[in-house]
Amino acid sequence: MFKRAAVLAVSCGAVLFGCGSEQLPENEEIVSNLIEAGFTANDIMVVDDAVYVGRDAHVTLEASREMLQPGTESAEQYRTTNLVSTSVTKICINPTSQFNSYTRLSQGLDAAIENYNSQGLSFTMVRGPATGCSANIAAKTTSGTGGSAGFPKGGKPYGTINIGTGLNTYSVDVNEHVITHELGHTIGFRHSDYYDRSISCGGSAANEGASNVGAIHIPGTPTTANVGGSIMNSCFRSSESGEWSSSDRTALNALY
Repeated sequence: MFKRAAVLAVSCGAVLFGCGSEQLPENEEIVSNLIEAGFTANDIMVVDDAVYVGRDAHVTLEASREMLQPGTESAEQYRTTNLVSTSVTKICINPTSQFNSYTRLSQGLDAAIENYNSQGLSFTMVRGPATGCSANIAAKTTSGTGGSAGFPKGGKPYGTINIGTGLNTYSVDVNEHVITHELGHTIGFRHSDYYDRSISCGGSAANEGASNVGAIHIPGTPTTANVGGSIMNSCFRSSESGEWSSSDRTALNALY
């Protein structure tokens, strides 16, 4: 999963995984907010460390934030061909000792588990070690400020999530967001903007493609993707709350 970048785009070579980059400066958040508010990238310019739209309208950080209307977010949701079987009722997330040594990663894991358990799904998640597990997922560390995971196989969730230790410098909410995102992949969720990663990552349009795992639209979810509209967007921002959007909840309940 990427850290969001609107002006300086980042890229990731693996279609099925996410990744991260460094925290962005103020002007890049302004640009990100403007794009989310509906301005096209070619209508935005940065001159002498100030951001303008229409070439003559200066936009401050505060003004860009006011342009975003809370409660109007929507995001298209997609799943893979493979999902977790109904026989899986208890998924145990087992962090390594190294993972546990990073306070915010550890707190983010607890919050991510609660995200899933709050939705009354066909399975519960628990932090391991635990008994009676229908399936196990190892929570491991990697370098950088993002994460990676994979998709279900044989009715079981993917067995590993890798979370970047650089996230320990971010808020618990951001850690919650990234870990929830990677767990989403393990139970079969594709990126909400898989068909155009630039929606959440910035830069040029990039389509991940259906690959060999499928990209099946989940009925009941909207047909547009936008920045901040889903935990399953390709890239994340430093301002993420870590909480489900309404379309995320719809997608979860449609599948599980």
